[in-house]
Amino acid sequence: MKKTTIWLIAIIMGLAFLGLLFLQLKYIQAMVQMKKEQFDESVNKALYQASRNLELNETLRYLERDVNASERNSKKDVVDIGVNNGDDGALGHSHQYVEQGKGGYPYTSFELKTIAMKPSSMPKAMILRSDKNSISEATKSMREIVKNRYIYQKALLDEVVYSILYTASDKPLRERINFKMLDQDIKTELMNNGIDIPYHFTVSTQDGREVYRCPDYTEEGEDYTYSQVLFRNDPSNKMGVVKIHFPDMGSYIFSGVRFMVPSVAFTVVLLVTFIFTIVVIFRQKRYTEIKNDFINNMTHELKTPISSISLAAQMLNDEAVTKSPVMMKHLGGVINDESKRLRFLVEKVLQMSMFDRKKAIFNKKELNLNELVESVANTFTLRVEHTGGHITTALDATEPTIYVDEMHFTNVIFNLLDNAVKYRDPERPVELTVKTWNDKEKLYLSVKDNGMGIKKENLKKIFEKFYRVHTGNVHDVKGFGLGLAYVKKMVDLHKGEIHVESERGKGTNFIISLPIIKK
Repeated sequence: MKKTTIWLIAIIMGLAFLGLLFLQLKYIQAMVQMKKEQFDESVNKALYQASRNLELNETLRYLERDVNASERNSKKDVVDIGVNNGDDGALGHSHQYVEQGKGGYPYTSFELKTIAMKPSSMPKAMILRSDKNSISEATKSMREIVKNRYIYQKALLDEVVYSILYTASDKPLRERINFKMLDQDIKTELMNNGIDIPYHFTVSTQDGREVYRCPDYTEEGEDYTYSQVLFRNDPSNKMGVVKIHFPDMGSYIFSGVRFMVPSVAFTVVLLVTFIFTIVVIFRQKRYTEIKNDFINNMTHELKTPISSISLAAQMLNDEAVTKSPVMMKHLGGVINDESKRLRFLVEKVLQMSMFDRKKAIFNKKELNLNELVESVANTFTLRVEHTGGHITTALDATEPTIYVDEMHFTNVIFNLLDNAVKYRDPERPVELTVKTWNDKEKLYLSVKDNGMGIKKENLKKIFEKFYRVHTGNVHDVKGFGLGLAYVKKMVDLHKGEIHVESERGKGTNFIISLPIIKK
């Protein structure tokens, strides 16, 4: 499958997952908003009803107080204004009580004692002698009784209203409000509106002075506080304000969308799994490309010594070729050199495999880095000068002692110098500079060249196994892509660090730092 096709599928699937996740989050947001609005409406409705109950309770208290006082006065001042119970047989009137004073008009007590005498208690003669005149008088008397009762009740209510208007609002809120009853009303109204979670409330005056605070009051959840005016028809300076907040409001609101959380979680898991799968696919594709490059390079590298050995063997077997001692020595040297080269290539691959399995055994010992660098540089001088270049050493380390495996660390320096020669700029001679220096804690080694340099996007990959910087269709540089991977592995195993500085067209500088062995 082509890389562009994989990218297209990945983008489409990624957008689909992101779209699904976005829709789920928007749905949750809408549900939370709707739940919040419903909660606000229910709380405000409950507080309004609780404040109304408070006002009704106050009115009821004043009404009961005035009624009780009126009943006590009525029992003292009532006068029986007569009962027509004569022999003329007229219908008996009810017991009507008149209170002297209070406006000068008669009114009855709260309960009408007897509207009419029971027929069983009336004399027989009175019933027989009933006529239209007596019935008319009784009806008129009954109407008068009802009228007087209405006037009394109206006057009584007016008196209660005036009492509330002119006396209730003069009292402080602490005396007007039964806080325990207010708490019970709030709780009842909240439950009637479907809210059954803990709450805290305070009562304060209109100017903010706190009058009451519930015993278990906490400030948790005060960010969302609901308020309601108490005695809203009183003068503004006499009004009260009840404020309520819910510590668990967030849990209550989100409880309605908890069923969506697993769905969002599964979508996120699928998205992460999809991204991981795409990363693995591209990584495997890159590894496949690296593997193919490695196989092509290895085939090319191995074919060269094999071809040389095969050609030398054919010449030895060809009877037409003169077998002079000089020829025999030359052919033997070719076979020997190419065999060593073939063995070196195979051992390099085997070494990397062995280090990956962590089965390498080091023979570490204390070495002088300056001496080791000078030895390798002298060995490499002929090869550099053969290309028309020059190698310079600046061994400035004052404490050059390191604790390393001599063979492997020699190969590290050799590989860095070999890369500098292989990736030289063909238009100018090679200039190599090898330096050593140290500070209080570290010993440093740098190998700097003036070659082609490395692009920034390739710098992080050059230490990966089998990775080789692409040079188009040019195959003049031989190798497996294992040299720098081997260098990085050896430096890490010796508890050191390596980093590279490079600029395309200006050269590359590898810097190795190692811990100092102080004597």
